[in-house]
Amino acid sequence: MKAVFITYNQALTEKIDKILNNLNIRGFTQWEDVKGRGTKKGEPHMGTHTWPAMNSAIITIIEDEKVDSVLSKIKKLDKSTEVQGLRTFVWNVEKYI
Repeated sequence: MKAVFITYNQALTEKIDKILNNLNIRGFTQWEDVKGRGTKKGEPHMGTHTWPAMNSAIITIIEDEKVDSVLSKIKKLDKSTEVQGLRTFVWNVEKYI
């Protein structure tokens, strides 16, 4: 099993939801109003007058064989919306209940 953590501009919420639904990934935890700034070119997303955009984040635990499909679709979305801000990280899940 793998933990897939996705952080993204809230403007991409529907597209992220669609990717997960199309891949039949049902379980997740989502955080809204997440603040942050990208490591490369991204502008801060701070929810302030100066930097009004905000992020959301999702973590989902999925089977290893689904990871490449998720990453492929997320990468395609990121390339088409580079200025929005989108990152995905994958960790091993050793145990769960």
